[in-house]
Amino acid sequence: MTSVLLTTPTSWSELIPQLISWSLEAGKHILLAIVVYVVGHYLIKLLNYLLARFLERRKVEVSVETFLKSFVSITLQVLLIVTVVSALGVNTTSLAALLASFGVAVGMALSGNLQNFAGGLVILFLKPYRVGDWIEAQGTAGAVQAIQIFHTILLTADGKQIYVPNGSMSSGSIINYTQKPTRRAEWNIGIEYGEDVEKAREVALAVIQADGRIEETPAPEVWLKDLGSSSVDLLVRCWVKNNDYWPVMFEVREKIYNAFNEHNINFPFTQVTIHQA
Repeated sequence: MTSVLLTTPTSWSELIPQLISWSLEAGKHILLAIVVYVVGHYLIKLLNYLLARFLERRKVEVSVETFLKSFVSITLQVLLIVTVVSALGVNTTSLAALLASFGVAVGMALSGNLQNFAGGLVILFLKPYRVGDWIEAQGTAGAVQAIQIFHTILLTADGKQIYVPNGSMSSGSIINYTQKPTRRAEWNIGIEYGEDVEKAREVALAVIQADGRIEETPAPEVWLKDLGSSSVDLLVRCWVKNNDYWPVMFEVREKIYNAFNEHNINFPFTQVTIHQA
């Protein structure tokens, strides 16, 4: 803040005018800083609104839109802080040098965030996923809500909001369940030894073919997968649209169970044979 030189007073009659002069000078800078902050805050909200409207009219991809809005908002906030400090009368040249030195130290300490920022750019450029996609990455699965400058926000099936660093997202493995229109559903069904495998296959196929959500191509299939310790294991496969995947997974399993009971196809219980010497 610009200072007013206070000379050593010889009497209260000299001190009081100096204090009044300093107070007026400081008050002017403080008032100016408050006005700059209020106006700047309003302008930032206006610019963010105009940017959102511009991106909406241009029909920019939602992933790019959320990233740009986050980046512009943070940049404008930093500029506002610098402007307010300047309005207070602080020497911005000295402040810039101090911030540069501080920035180097902070940059070294926050190298992970710089990696996350670079990762966000890689994600926007290569587009391994977009806002709205259902993905699995870094040990979690969810719908992509936003791609920000440092994090990707996922919403899990049970309503949890998870912030995943962009650095790990851009360098790790990602399963994107949404990019392809269809997805394969499969079930492992165990039946008792001695049951007619061909009959079980026909019953399972009949259940699948009766469901209108099942894709005809590729055709559904039922294979004898394994001869387990207590059961003959059948593998049932079919293809469904992404939106139908989970309803089909739960409902078809129940339908196969009921159909097997109707056709007297028995399910095994786990058995342990003990040989006594």
